[in-house]
Amino acid sequence: MRSDSRRQQVLAYLGLTLLALFVLVPIWGLAYVAFDGAVKGWPVTFRLWPQQPTLAVFVKMWEKPAQSATFVRLLRNSLFVSGGAAVLSVLFGASMAYAFARYRFPGRQVGLFALLVGALLPPVAFMTPLYILLGILKLRTTLLGLALVYTAFSMPFCIWNMRAAFTAVPNELEESAFLDGASAWTAFWRITLPLALPSIAIAALIAFLLGYSEFALGWLFVSRGQDLTLAMAISGIFEDPQPQWSAMAALALMMTVPVVALFLVLQKYLLSGFSLGTVES
Repeated sequence: MRSDSRRQQVLAYLGLTLLALFVLVPIWGLAYVAFDGAVKGWPVTFRLWPQQPTLAVFVKMWEKPAQSATFVRLLRNSLFVSGGAAVLSVLFGASMAYAFARYRFPGRQVGLFALLVGALLPPVAFMTPLYILLGILKLRTTLLGLALVYTAFSMPFCIWNMRAAFTAVPNELEESAFLDGASAWTAFWRITLPLALPSIAIAALIAFLLGYSEFALGWLFVSRGQDLTLAMAISGIFEDPQPQWSAMAALALMMTVPVVALFLVLQKYLLSGFSLGTVES
């Protein structure tokens, strides 16, 4: 029995090691291309250490990663649209998720199914209706309009995620608050919301990442070079007849820094929010 247990432990460690290598080796390859001044075009070899270590590419990407915008400008645009999408998805999605979790009303099942379909649809499915709607509202070529676009295709997932969290909170806790004279809003704000906060943090992070890394829809709703995002700037490098792979790698690494910082800030909530509880129909 002890030998079987040790064999299973060795196999588990081996599997985790292979998984870690599968994730870390591409990241190291990206860093190698970004820091190696010897890479001029398509990298054809993989090195454990850059042949000509340099920070020149990072300096260039900081000063002018796009034709008419600095890195700080692109980062500000990305944080605005992705952060706006996260905030709007949580604010508008929390009330709808709570209603689906706590109340029974006509059309509830149809609404849940419609949200599920919206969560499964690819983002390009929203292009035509959002293009027309934002054109009517005179927001189609603004960063606010792009934030609303990212909100539209991240909100269904956020609602389903937060609904599961609200459903996992026992009704007895709210009923006890009602007996003590609390209103429905007080019970939600003081009891249900704090208990569901880890799952809400996960929903906000997913909405942020969807907007932060998306670029295909952005080209449709952005017309000025100063309104580009970091993801759009990276995709623009690939459109060059002779793409600078070192520039792409450096900009990609620089783009990950805000995401890592955000994860470190929300780490406490994220690690405690993976257990979403049970979901009732």
